[in-house]
Amino acid sequence: MAGRGGEAVSDRREFITASVASAVTVLLTTSCGGSAGGLGGVTGPVSFSVQVSSYPALANVGGIARVDMGGTPVAAVRTGADTFAAFSLICPHRGCTVGINGSAFRCPCHGAMFASTGTWIGGQRTTNLGSFTTSYDATTGVLTILN
Repeated sequence: MAGRGGEAVSDRREFITASVASAVTVLLTTSCGGSAGGLGGVTGPVSFSVQVSSYPALANVGGIARVDMGGTPVAAVRTGADTFAAFSLICPHRGCTVGINGSAFRCPCHGAMFASTGTWIGGQRTTNLGSFTTSYDATTGVLTILN
């Protein structure tokens, strides 16, 4: 059976069905802790730098500070004298902004807890926080974070 323009109606239906299925898959993946591209909503290679001395919490090993990346909530964790880790503060389960809770992280939406390493440690079952690559220049005191 041909539709307008001579294309087969079944081909159009298959296309629409496949498109809807793809959209639903993206929605479910995003809402259930999967990744739909980028970390914490950041897509493509992005980097930014922060002056560590501007964040008193990063003065000591184990310190955690929120160092947002152009609207994307990011946490920097001092892991050693000259080493840092950085994590997305977007909960992988519900997409809520995770807060710093002492030396760990907690999602206010459903109670998931994450260690300072970004690893899920309790509460609502989910995956670990997304991590970013970091580099630190001890001479200038500048921490660079990139995805």
